[in-house]
Amino acid sequence: MTKVFISQPMRGKSEEYILNERAEIMETAKRVIGVDVEELPTYFTDHGERTPLECLAKSIEMLAKADVAIFANGWDTARGCRIERQCCYWYGIEAVYYSDLCLSAQNKQEATHNDSTPA
Repeated sequence: MTKVFISQPMRGKSEEYILNERAEIMETAKRVIGVDVEELPTYFTDHGERTPLECLAKSIEMLAKADVAIFANGWDTARGCRIERQCCYWYGIEAVYYSDLCLSAQNKQEATHNDSTPA
């Protein structure tokens, strides 16, 4: 089982948008990594009761359990996501950018299509 951590900017986004984006990321991860993936719980509904630093600390705790971290589009504009990216670098957790994951999924789909096309 591959444990997936999603790093995602959330400021200014609705809960619906955030959850839909996470579902899309996990669907793509299943196609590229394989169906045996588990999303680590990194969307916290009690964020109003916590300071931003407490939320980041909780996220890093989850990141420590991950096999791979997927960085949603815009990660580089969010302070917490940038810190999570540095943690991946410093502690050897595989970091994948969602845009690259989408390209891999597209290439995999094209290769499957080409393999099934008669010559």
